[in-house]
Amino acid sequence: MYLLFEEAGKFQAGRILSEADASSQVELDSGKRVKVKKANALLKFERPAPAELLRRAQEKAQEIDLDLAWEFAPEGDFTFAALAQDYFSADADVVHQAAALLRLHEAPHYFRRAGKGQFRKAPQDVLKQALAAIEKKRLQQQQIEAWASDLAAGRTPEPIAEQLYRILFKPDKNAPEYKAVVEAARNTGAAPLALLQRAGAIRSPYEFHWQRFLFDQFPKGYAFPEVTAPAPQTELPLAPVQAFSIDDSHTSEIDDALSVQGLGSGQVTLGIHIAAPGLAIQRGDALDQLARARLSTVYMPGAKLTMLPNDVVQAYTLDAGRANPAVSLYVVYDEATLEPLSHETRIERVETLHNLRYDRIDHIVTEDWLAAPSVAGQADVPAELIALQPQLAFLHRLAKVLKSRREVVRGKPEHFSRPDYNFRLHGQQGAIPDGSETVEITTRKRGAPLDLIVAEAMIVANSHWGGWLAHFGVPGIYRSQHSLAPGVKVRMGTKPLPHAGMGVASYTWATSPLRRYVDLVNQWQIIAAVQHGQTAALAAPFKPKDAELFSVISAFDATYTAYNRYQSDMERYWTLRYVQQNGITEIDAAVIREAQEGEPALVRADTLPLVVRVMGAQALARGSRVRVRLGEADLLALEISGTVIASLAQTAEEDAPDDEESLLPEALAIAVDLAPEPAAQEASVTE
Repeated sequence: MYLLFEEAGKFQAGRILSEADASSQVELDSGKRVKVKKANALLKFERPAPAELLRRAQEKAQEIDLDLAWEFAPEGDFTFAALAQDYFSADADVVHQAAALLRLHEAPHYFRRAGKGQFRKAPQDVLKQALAAIEKKRLQQQQIEAWASDLAAGRTPEPIAEQLYRILFKPDKNAPEYKAVVEAARNTGAAPLALLQRAGAIRSPYEFHWQRFLFDQFPKGYAFPEVTAPAPQTELPLAPVQAFSIDDSHTSEIDDALSVQGLGSGQVTLGIHIAAPGLAIQRGDALDQLARARLSTVYMPGAKLTMLPNDVVQAYTLDAGRANPAVSLYVVYDEATLEPLSHETRIERVETLHNLRYDRIDHIVTEDWLAAPSVAGQADVPAELIALQPQLAFLHRLAKVLKSRREVVRGKPEHFSRPDYNFRLHGQQGAIPDGSETVEITTRKRGAPLDLIVAEAMIVANSHWGGWLAHFGVPGIYRSQHSLAPGVKVRMGTKPLPHAGMGVASYTWATSPLRRYVDLVNQWQIIAAVQHGQTAALAAPFKPKDAELFSVISAFDATYTAYNRYQSDMERYWTLRYVQQNGITEIDAAVIREAQEGEPALVRADTLPLVVRVMGAQALARGSRVRVRLGEADLLALEISGTVIASLAQTAEEDAPDDEESLLPEALAIAVDLAPEPAAQEASVTE
């Protein structure tokens, strides 16, 4: 005697060895003996043999028309044997009964289980829904297979092109577009990125990086909606100064300008004038919401996305030839000792006389030129520089003293041994590059006189205003660093804590309100302090313990980091393009991280903004100079490898340790999972 039974959702059959009240001992064809509970025993039979029964039952089951079986089935509970008799004939044998069991079991959308060997047919409306879902799934699978076939043949279906970055980085793994990419990659054995590149979905590496950035940071696009730029206030008093700004030629958001009064009188007044969009933009208004959404201007070679609409920028930027609203800090210094004697903050209009540009005058404004007693008659020096030479000379002398005083607090000097690199793209057609342009990379010495003048002036303003807000009890957003020890990073918070890196007691960001949202928030608070004095804490847009400040800090920190990472990646992209365009195969470099177990050494190129992982530097210490042969650049991963081919005699001057993670691109981690999916089980239809 044989027994057909169910075990763990599968049907098996074997010879009965013994029977008890609650179970039977059954021997399978494999020789394995199993204990079968009575609740799982479904059908006893004498012939055919178990294996033959299952084989024939599976064949016969496919002959059962499920729609017809559903029509035949009674409304209540019924057994598989009863359905076999109704469907086949009254004398349906064991093969027919087993066939009915298998067919009913594999069609939960038609029949649900109602107990041992019993079933109940699904209600008609539920069945229609289930059949529609099955048909939809069938058609979707056909679509997936068609798309996968197109990808394998080197064509990109439009729906996949539209969803490309979501598929790669934030996929819905149940979406047919994602499944098509997975299936095509499995079928072809190609990596998803290589597959999509070959199919034309990724048109170029530059487009890939640009669109990925937009997907992450500007999913709704980067164009501004229509807004009205508030007209600058004209009733403010006009400052009795002639200010000048110092920026590069590409700067359109001129946030700051300087002025000098009283030279030769014994007391000199330094004016630090900051553009004041905070007078027009109010917390919560439409412009604030735009600025809050972006939080900062995004910079990249050849383009930028401003924090504020261009009309607003142009209304409040400190362009030469007009008087614009400004928040001004005036610091009076003893002309001989350069000790500060007084500070005063005013809200006023400031006339900017000149917009000086680094790249046009850096070669003129040198330490020697600033130290010259007279510049009259120098034909190659612009007239405005001749007029400003005494003021610039004083500012440079002051900047050097301020820097040295900060270095005493820091406990060590600031070094500027590495240059800054500037990228200029030639052949660019639109507002955004397409990656095919020719790139020119030039260098600019860090700590040049003009740099130092601007940097120290901004530190004066940001450090003074930080302490000034705290004096009035007005909350602000501060930057602090408790130590210069390796790994101690600058943090943002609402408390005026010391900034060890700057060497100051407290430090805000308040000098770039056209470019950074944190500066705009702090400007609002400074304006309140000017207008209300001791009661400013009650009148400021952000009150003490305002939780919204923490929200601003959190959002800004994450966004600003992402923007800086993108800028760094795009500078690396153009550096690799420069290497390609100029056929550079070897570079001289300095080791900045020694080789470690399982990790190659890192080197920094001497004359390019390029950090490379290299092999063959296992015995070289940090600071050693080497010659490196470069491999092929991967513009998608922003990677290039190198091999040390010679050790150079000189040893490079060691700079402060780098944050190594910021020197290299992030690993290109896509979210396309090619691991086989677990077999899905269809759920039973229930009423």
